[in-house]
Amino acid sequence: MVKTKTCVFISGAGSNFFALLKRSNNYNFPIKINLVISDNPRAKGLLIARKMGIPFKIFKTKGLIHEVKILKFLKEKKISLILLAGFMKILSKRFIKKFGKDIINIHPSLLPKFKGLNTYHKVLSNNEVKTGCTIHFVNEKLDSGQIILQKKFYINKKDNVTSLKRKTQRLEHKSYPEAVIKIFRK
Repeated sequence: MVKTKTCVFISGAGSNFFALLKRSNNYNFPIKINLVISDNPRAKGLLIARKMGIPFKIFKTKGLIHEVKILKFLKEKKISLILLAGFMKILSKRFIKKFGKDIINIHPSLLPKFKGLNTYHKVLSNNEVKTGCTIHFVNEKLDSGQIILQKKFYINKKDNVTSLKRKTQRLEHKSYPEAVIKIFRK
């Protein structure tokens, strides 16, 4: 099976990256993670990449020069798909347009509710009954691209930011690979 060359962008622990990587080792999973890009040299996910032999590159600076370097690097590596997995920078309209291929993001809420940062706090402050995660295509507007998949669960009255994050991440680890499969079935 020919797998799509994929780059995962991370900023932190890399738990979604690791969930995707485990699934990508399955013969019939449609992608191969060929590269990891991070804006954070201390991202724990880079340790996973190193341990698993996945090439990675760190780009700490921002702006046009930064984007040109990343795009050039992606082109050199023949990357056809970007998966954002806890990447804490917003990709510019120019970057999205110049890449010209699919970019997918995972967000820890039921979009369109609670876009951006501090999601768990927003969910709890708003007294939501349920929450979950959304996997969507990236477009020029923050957390506004076409939804690929949403999964939800009910919030327990005892939940706090920590427990909500843990429950959401467990759901994300199952949902992101499922969404990747779904886009290749269209």
